[in-house]
Amino acid sequence: MTKQVAADVRREILVRQNIRLARRSKDGGLGLVAKGRIRDLTKTFGFSWALGDFKDLDNTLYVTHAGLLRLAQRRRCTGIQVQQVHQFCDPVASRWVFKATVYKSPGSRGFVGYGDADPSNVSVLVRGAEMRVAETRAVNRALRKAYGIGLCSVEELGWSPRPSGANQSNQNSPATNGNNGHQNGHPRLRDRLCLLIRQHRLDAGLVKAYAADYCGTPTLRDASREQVEAFINHLTERASTDREALICHLNSYPKQEEATK
Repeated sequence: MTKQVAADVRREILVRQNIRLARRSKDGGLGLVAKGRIRDLTKTFGFSWALGDFKDLDNTLYVTHAGLLRLAQRRRCTGIQVQQVHQFCDPVASRWVFKATVYKSPGSRGFVGYGDADPSNVSVLVRGAEMRVAETRAVNRALRKAYGIGLCSVEELGWSPRPSGANQSNQNSPATNGNNGHQNGHPRLRDRLCLLIRQHRLDAGLVKAYAADYCGTPTLRDASREQVEAFINHLTERASTDREALICHLNSYPKQEEATK
C-alpha cells in the first residue's frame, strides 16, 4: 500500500468519524448539505470534529482557532507575525486592533489579517480580555486567507452562538415577539446586524434590501427570527471572506432611504 493510498484511507476514516460525531451533536440529525460540507472540509483541510477543529453552531459551521493552528502546523507554516495597530487602539475603552501576517513558506510575501475587539463585539464571557480576543481574531483571519478557508471562525463572532441541539426548554424567560428580542441572554438580532454593518462599513439600506431578498419576504420586518438569524450568519461569512464581492452584490440593489431597523 502506497503512502498516498494509506493517507486516503485515514482521511476517509476521519470523514466518517466527523459525520458520526456531528450527527450525535444535533437532535434532528444532519442533512445532505451539512454532510457534504463536513466531508469537503475534512478531505481538504483534515479537520477533526473530536479535536474541536470545527463546530456546528446555530446550524452553521465554524472553524476554530485550535483547528487553524493545527492546520498551519500540518502544512508546515513558516511563521506568524502579530503586531498591535496603535493608532486604532484605545486601552481606556478596552478597544484593541491587531495585524497578523502568516508566512506559509520561507519565500512567502505573507497573508495579512486584521482583528479588532472591544466590549461591544465580544461575549460577556471574555469581557476584560479584549486584547487577547483581538489578537486571536487577527491570527484567525490571516490563517483563513493563507489556506483559503471560507468559514468564519468562532472567535471572530461578536456574540456567543448556541451549540446545535441545545435544550431549548431550559430558558428562564419566554422569548419576546419579533426579530429583535433577547433570547438566552444573546444580543438582539438587530444589534448583531448593526454591529456587522459598522464593523465592515456596509450601507445599512442596501443590507436591508439584501436581507429581504435573502429571506424571500417583502421587507425585513416580515421575516421570521430564524430567517434573520440565518441571513446574519450568511452575511458574516461573506463579509469576512470576500467583502469586495459583497459590496458589488449590495450595489445591485436600489438605494434605500430608511436605515436598517
